[in-house]
Amino acid sequence: MKAGQNFHNLYNHDFIRAAVAIPAVRVADPAFNAARTIDLMREAATRKALIVLFPELGLSAYTCDDLFHQRPLLDGCKEGLARILEASAELPIVAVVGMPLAVDHLLFNCAIVVNRGRILGVVPKSYPPNYREFYELRQFHPGRHATRAEIDLAGERGVAFGAKLIFAAEDLPEFAFHIEICEDLWTPIPPSSYAAMAGATVLLNLSASNITVGKADYRRELVTGQSARCLAAYLYSAAGSGESTTDLAWDGHALICENGNIVAESTRFHYGPQLICSEIDLERLGQERMRQTSFGYAAADARAATAEFRRIAFRAEPPRAGELALERRYERFPYVPSDPARRDERCAEVYEIQVQGLATRLNATGIERLMIGISGGIDSTHALLVCAQALDRLGLPRRNLLAYTMPGFATSARTLAQARRLMAAIECDPHELDIRPSALQMLKDIGHPYTDGHEQYDVTFENVQAGERTSHLFRLANHHRALVVGTGDLSELALGWCTYGVGDHMSHYAINASVPKTLIQHVIRWVAESERFGAEASATLREILATEISPELVPARAGASGPEQSTESIVGPYELQDFNLYYTLRFGYPPPKIAFLAWSAWRDRTRGAWPDIPAERRNQYDLAAIKGHLRTFIHRFFKLSQFKRSCIPNAPKVGSGGSLSPRGDYRAPSDGAAEAWLAELDLIPDA
Repeated sequence: MKAGQNFHNLYNHDFIRAAVAIPAVRVADPAFNAARTIDLMREAATRKALIVLFPELGLSAYTCDDLFHQRPLLDGCKEGLARILEASAELPIVAVVGMPLAVDHLLFNCAIVVNRGRILGVVPKSYPPNYREFYELRQFHPGRHATRAEIDLAGERGVAFGAKLIFAAEDLPEFAFHIEICEDLWTPIPPSSYAAMAGATVLLNLSASNITVGKADYRRELVTGQSARCLAAYLYSAAGSGESTTDLAWDGHALICENGNIVAESTRFHYGPQLICSEIDLERLGQERMRQTSFGYAAADARAATAEFRRIAFRAEPPRAGELALERRYERFPYVPSDPARRDERCAEVYEIQVQGLATRLNATGIERLMIGISGGIDSTHALLVCAQALDRLGLPRRNLLAYTMPGFATSARTLAQARRLMAAIECDPHELDIRPSALQMLKDIGHPYTDGHEQYDVTFENVQAGERTSHLFRLANHHRALVVGTGDLSELALGWCTYGVGDHMSHYAINASVPKTLIQHVIRWVAESERFGAEASATLREILATEISPELVPARAGASGPEQSTESIVGPYELQDFNLYYTLRFGYPPPKIAFLAWSAWRDRTRGAWPDIPAERRNQYDLAAIKGHLRTFIHRFFKLSQFKRSCIPNAPKVGSGGSLSPRGDYRAPSDGAAEAWLAELDLIPDA
């Protein structure tokens, strides 16, 4: 985003809106089909799409068989194209339509690229199929049989012709598209593979693709797989109602995918026309290609093949003025799927990764005991569950899990009771160790005013308690030959919300270090619902989840109903900071784009609020709040906290959302500045 651009417009954040159309056709009726194509072009333009894709041979219909050799049909398709060109002159959109085209007495199955009254290029099908129900070689030649690279068509001279064309927008540098047709995608090395390595970020497929049982799933696998391998967007349009059913049937399957994810899909077996739209994140594709160096290596190895592609320049002229919100849905909780089945699957996999990592570490060290501090909060609760499960997997008794709750000056009766009940329910070896005497001694030794009766609750007062807890755990681990398990999570590491060194920053193995707070909450809920540790444990887990997050290091004032410290009032709400973390760490997005995505996710109060989230914690973020919490995140993430992350203990990477371990996923200088990111906050309006 640049200064002066409208923040609330998707085109100012490196998105484009794309459309895929499934018109109702009449077999061998180009005039009718051209009219229906124009209708959907206009609808796509009204929805502010920059490009719209139509099915294979859409001007004639796919099922014309030997009628493709009849001149009236071929001439009718040219007349239909002329009407489409005339209509497109008034439309700010690129349309890709399919038609049969004779060139030098050879018939080709072609895609015609139309933009603002002119033809940008013509792409013939590379691999016409000729097996099972397909007999395309009876009518059509493959594109490699063409004898020239330019043709005259619809009154235009020197139109680019060939399968190796990339259409590149001069005013949107990341928007470059390539076209292949149906069977081309089914081949071992689709033409789009080379096109992606040659710079195409958006891949288009005009298809007919009749439907048979199970074929829709296979299409999805092909399209999503190709978009993932090519680090690209992939648009797919298949023939629908109106095609001949002499021997085949048609379901009108349309897909828009981005880097392996389906972002829009048509309703199959729909009677009548359809248009699906969604946004494509061009910046994401560029970032992924930059990070995944193997993509660049492959492109270098294929340099001879990619050099054969021709680039056709055009101007996209996206509608940047005014507000234009995303139609695409962005989850408020990117680490946690909103679909219950996928959420359970994610929680199970996270849990198993952590259990496997800890069990392997125990085997490698030959140690059979685990040492952990239990606060009654969610992080240590989750770590305790993983520890117990790891011992179970190794066939070791849960009494080998030495759990210590260590009340201090501010420990509440609620969290202490939760810690006691949890340890009993897990059937570990429970202990209670009051750290106040040793903390007082430390405060006295360093001359802290608290020991003289002054209520000075500063960072020293807080960190003495955190340090005493960790110091005790390490010495107890020495005494019992145990491994200290860390409980701090990814969200806390991102925000620097941990006591450096001899504090919650340090352990022998940090199983939660790449699991964010929002995901930990749902894994605990998943464990509770499964009742794998029994009904009493599940009841305690639900109570812990309902407890306000607090470090409990400063005593509450007399008569207070809750803890003196609320973590989220200091570092910001974790659900929003985890959102900021995901798009910073996973994609490297700039602050205005992160804020735009957060605004898009939270502006609709009907989306993303699950029944098990308390009503008071749903949908409370307007743009001013998003900007304010993003400022906190940027300052803490880029300026304050890297030195803590540079020396964290070993920890298993859990998700593709990233890890902050310098050995696993993220390397940054401990002396870095945040000014470049903070400066971009000024591009975000306050409302």
